[in-house]
Amino acid sequence: MRQYQKELDRIIEENGKNGVVPSLLLHSCCAPCSSYCLSYLSEYFRITLLYYNPNIYPEEEYFKRVEEQKRLIGEMDFKNPVSFIEGSFDPKEFYSAVKGLEKCKEGGERCFKCYELRLREAAEYGKKGSFDYFTTTLSISPLKNAAKINEIGEKLAEEYGIRHLPSDFKKKDGYKKSTLLSREYGLYRQNYCGCVFSRSDSDNNSE
Repeated sequence: MRQYQKELDRIIEENGKNGVVPSLLLHSCCAPCSSYCLSYLSEYFRITLLYYNPNIYPEEEYFKRVEEQKRLIGEMDFKNPVSFIEGSFDPKEFYSAVKGLEKCKEGGERCFKCYELRLREAAEYGKKGSFDYFTTTLSISPLKNAAKINEIGEKLAEEYGIRHLPSDFKKKDGYKKSTLLSREYGLYRQNYCGCVFSRSDSDNNSE
């Protein structure tokens, strides 16, 4: 089994030996998940954070989450600069990507299509902006499949001609640290991943 965190450690070590601070296009799913990723990665990379999440339902939830993301970046201190890009918000893109998979279990094939939709946007932004790497915060969640996320990232890296930064941000207590940072900054922590299907699952489980 691949150790994605160890692969990332080696990349960071190699860049450090060469005195390099690469540019990174970091896709973020939400402010709480990005908190630790930003704190950690900004030590070694110049980050542009892309907030692209057309899966989020309902619309007011999207705007609540994106404002929290912008607030977090404005309030955190970083060793290297962090900038922000808000992607488009068109839920039709999400529903088109997962068409026919509406009844899939949470964490299955429908989610993989959603990962790919968002990672593809990150790869496109990264390529257009001549970034050294792209990656996503998604692997910080204990509920997300890090191997599948990295598999998709590597496929897109080959397709777009940009390096994918391997990650499993839940390692090194990453998820725990993100919850502590969320409390420190008073972040809104949602109780479902984002889409209408995950919200329905959450509502059913809370009954």
